[in-house]
Amino acid sequence: MTAALLCFLLAGPVLLVAGSPVYTSNNGTVPLVLWHGMGDSCCNPLSMGSIKKMIEEEISGVYVLSLMIGKNVVQDTENGFFMDVNEQVSAACSQLARDPELKGGYNAMGVYGLPRCPGESSHICDMIRKALNSGAYTDLVQKHLVQAQYWHDPLNDDLYKKHSLFLADINQERVVNETYRKNLQLLEKFVMVKFLQDSVVDPVDTEWFGFLKSGQAKETETLQESALYKEDRLGLAAMDAAGKLEFLSSEGDHLQFTTEWFNANLLPYLH
Repeated sequence: MTAALLCFLLAGPVLLVAGSPVYTSNNGTVPLVLWHGMGDSCCNPLSMGSIKKMIEEEISGVYVLSLMIGKNVVQDTENGFFMDVNEQVSAACSQLARDPELKGGYNAMGVYGLPRCPGESSHICDMIRKALNSGAYTDLVQKHLVQAQYWHDPLNDDLYKKHSLFLADINQERVVNETYRKNLQLLEKFVMVKFLQDSVVDPVDTEWFGFLKSGQAKETETLQESALYKEDRLGLAAMDAAGKLEFLSSEGDHLQFTTEWFNANLLPYLH
């Protein structure tokens, strides 16, 4: 059995998890890695901490690692906004490689999304908005603002492909890196969750790997309609044909789900 990757609100794979074949520990469980998104931390009792606790209660004896990028919770939260995503991935991979509990493989869950700052926002959101307005694809903004590293402007596709520090590369939109494709194929399941009333992620279709059609900012296309899928640059079409892609949905707003929904829809993948 190989790993399962469960992704909430993913606009592109944050962590291409593909370890060696997953083993079951002495108590019959499979280790789980959690990675939070922007504005969150590894141990927030209202989010990742709650999810970690819930899983540990439902799967007795399971080892759960919630990744911290930085030396403490404050740094972990700040790095989610301002640290080069490529450096975040390197830090995460180093943690995974050093953890003896994960040496035989693991499941992974990424709770991630592209936040859209509301009108009445925090100081950080105001600063982020100003930086993006000044030029999302400038070297300075790309290097130091995570939102810019995830920004795909459908009205400036060439600019995005040329200057995107992270997303254009990880989505194979410049060249095809066969390592990305091979790693993704090692997964047993790639599970994507769409929150149907989501007011934070725009467009919501990105939660199922869809996006806006190039050259305009209103009409969307599904994953299956995209060049990424048709050219199979990331291997998602092959995974789809093999029954490895799962498209789940939940009523409600951004990351709003009940314990009952989680246990019924996601917990089975973690056993």
